[in-house]
Amino acid sequence: MEEILQKYPLLKDQNVSRETFIEFEIFLSMLQKKNREINIISKNTTKNEVIRDRHITDSAQVIDFIDLNSHIITDIGSGGGMPGIIVSIMLKNLKKSGKVKLFEKSHHKSVFLRDVSRELKLKTEIIQKNIFEEQIIDTDTIIARAFKPLPIILELVYKNFSSYNNLIIFMGKNGKTVLEDALKIWDFNFEKKQSITSEDSFLLNIKNIKKKNKK
Repeated sequence: MEEILQKYPLLKDQNVSRETFIEFEIFLSMLQKKNREINIISKNTTKNEVIRDRHITDSAQVIDFIDLNSHIITDIGSGGGMPGIIVSIMLKNLKKSGKVKLFEKSHHKSVFLRDVSRELKLKTEIIQKNIFEEQIIDTDTIIARAFKPLPIILELVYKNFSSYNNLIIFMGKNGKTVLEDALKIWDFNFEKKQSITSEDSFLLNIKNIKKKNKK
């Protein structure tokens, strides 16, 4: 256990089981193999330690904002499965029954997500559709990482989701300014969490999104 913990130093204080780390490593191996065939992640970030820190650990920290009793968690632009697959691995090993729905319009990436889900026996649903074309979406938690800018995501959630409890979004180095600008147009409650992988980044847990009335 100590050996695998050393590979994920930023998660040493989190409640992450040995089984979870093992499945992270299986996912990492599958991601690297597939990335040689199609471009899932940048070629510059395919080294083991970079994938662990920049992608897996970064995605794993979202679990702090997820209600573990959620029935449905929706990753609105999953790409290579970060954070949707990572969350599903964690929920499985925490013995939680929630399903993770992963929206990904790319055929090749969707095939990869299905392969990973099958290999790791994850409770997921891979939806190969453009989420902007979907309507009346019902979920508990929405997660978005490296997907679209905050204003676009807020508009999407406001228009296309019929019900949700919270939206969790990863914010980058310009996040503070982006958030301030969004609050000029939108009303919402939010909680911030400093990223464990970057001092310039943070996560937002957003609830009760409403558009401000124009004067």
